[in-house]
Amino acid sequence: MSKEDKTYFDSIMTGLTESLEYSRGNLPNVKKRTVSITPVPKYDAITIRKIRNSLNLTQMIFAEALGVSIKTVEAWESGRNHPQGPASRVLQLLEMDSTLLEEHKILCV
Repeated sequence: MSKEDKTYFDSIMTGLTESLEYSRGNLPNVKKRTVSITPVPKYDAITIRKIRNSLNLTQMIFAEALGVSIKTVEAWESGRNHPQGPASRVLQLLEMDSTLLEEHKILCV
C-alpha cells in the first residue's frame, strides 16, 4: 500500500469509527443539522415566457444568459419541452429575484 493509499485508508477508517461512535451515542459534541431542500419546480410555457418578459429579454438573450440554445427556449415557451433540474432551479431563482443576472454580472446592460 502506497503512502497516499494509506492516507486515504486512514481517513476512511477514521470516518467509519466516528460514525459508529456517533450511532452508539459516544460523541456528544458532534453537531447535527437537518437540511431540507424544496422540490425542483415544474414550469409551463406561459410561466417561462412571463419570467423572460419580466426580465425584458429576448429569447436569444435569455437563452444565452441561461446557457441554453435559443431552440431550447423556443421549445419551452411553445410547450414542446419543459426545463429540467438545474434549468428549473435557475428559473425559480429568477422568478424570486429578477435582479440576479445583473447582480452577478451575468447580464450587463
